[in-house]
Amino acid sequence: MTSDHADNLWRQSHRADTDVPALSGDIQTDLLVIGGGFTGCSAALEAAQSGADVILLEARTIGHGGSGRNVGLVNAGLWLPPDEITKKIGQTAGMRLIDALAVGPDLVFRLVQEHGIDCDATRNGTLHLAHSASGLRSLQSRFRQGNRTGAPLQLLDAEETVRRTGSRAFHGALFDPRAGTVQPLAYCRGLAQAARDAGAKLFENSGVEAIAHDGALWTAQVHGHRVRAKHLILATNAYADGISGAPTREFVPVHFSQFATAPLTQEQLRDILPGGEGCWDTDLVMSSLRIDREGRLIIGGVGNVAGLGAAIHRKWADRKLAQFYPELAGTPFRHAWSGAIAMTSDHLPKVLSFGPNALSIFGYSGRGIGPGTVFGKRAARALLFGEDSGLPVQISERYSEGLKAPRAAYYELGAVMSHAIRPILKKS
Repeated sequence: MTSDHADNLWRQSHRADTDVPALSGDIQTDLLVIGGGFTGCSAALEAAQSGADVILLEARTIGHGGSGRNVGLVNAGLWLPPDEITKKIGQTAGMRLIDALAVGPDLVFRLVQEHGIDCDATRNGTLHLAHSASGLRSLQSRFRQGNRTGAPLQLLDAEETVRRTGSRAFHGALFDPRAGTVQPLAYCRGLAQAARDAGAKLFENSGVEAIAHDGALWTAQVHGHRVRAKHLILATNAYADGISGAPTREFVPVHFSQFATAPLTQEQLRDILPGGEGCWDTDLVMSSLRIDREGRLIIGGVGNVAGLGAAIHRKWADRKLAQFYPELAGTPFRHAWSGAIAMTSDHLPKVLSFGPNALSIFGYSGRGIGPGTVFGKRAARALLFGEDSGLPVQISERYSEGLKAPRAAYYELGAVMSHAIRPILKKS
């Protein structure tokens, strides 16, 4: 999404410091981080705390991209179930990735506590909701797989799911007590502030136009200024903006939109997600569900509410609200916004080496908060201290995606058609 943030709830409700200057002169550093999202801010914080000189450049504002448009679910892993991960990359590499991301929520909530980040952090778990009988069978399989890898998952029946959600729309749920929710933009900006407090130098509205390595150092060109660095992390993910000399965008951008009501009354909220869990469902065209600190109900779904299908996605959100909570039918949404996800064909994140002491990190496929925090921290240590084995995935020299534009159009068309013509089935 490239539009303004006028209707983005997270932009309106965060309370983080926004006083970040633009780059105004030439400078040299140990580590240059390009991109001020979860990954970049986590990398800058780790590097600064480790004693390195760090500069972070953000083309817009901290959290402008997916980190400021995220649902806010702090998940302990990827969208793929464990068996799919090990099938794709092997048992050893798969367990390395699974184990690294299993502790992602531990890292996120520890950083929130250590740095006093005001981001509505709630660690009451998440619920993966079965939208159908087949969805419940999928959750039963995920439950067995997760437990085999040590995940403390709990499979909930339909009635327990009603108690947890306040909705009779679901056939059951998979509860992950390791996970939780945050206000994602506030968390991202809190990471940035922690990095500044540790000594990192952050610059907003400082888009990098070109990067190059001269045999000794990297040079980034920024509006007539130069940043020279020994090490470089490219952490723009789905919001890479055509930097000359950088790797090409090897992912498919997929949009996800969210719709938030005004704060609901205590009476309305009495039975809706009383435990404060964040949720998403098993539908192919996925939906999400959560409550924020002020009691707003937030429903999300695949599709771009800032695109040509905006009216269709908005009407879908109205119907989805009525399906989940019939007593709230007709309640207007006061906020609607969209963000882009960097989707890879295998739904696995990538770490690419594209030059001396340079890494590009992308492809969380919709799981940015925990994985982005983990990958950023470990990428900084890999570059500064040679700890490549600490990365959740092996570093690759190259990666490519075919038919990116047609596939992006296909995903959006599929979401529009599903939201326009597919009936919302009631649970029998």
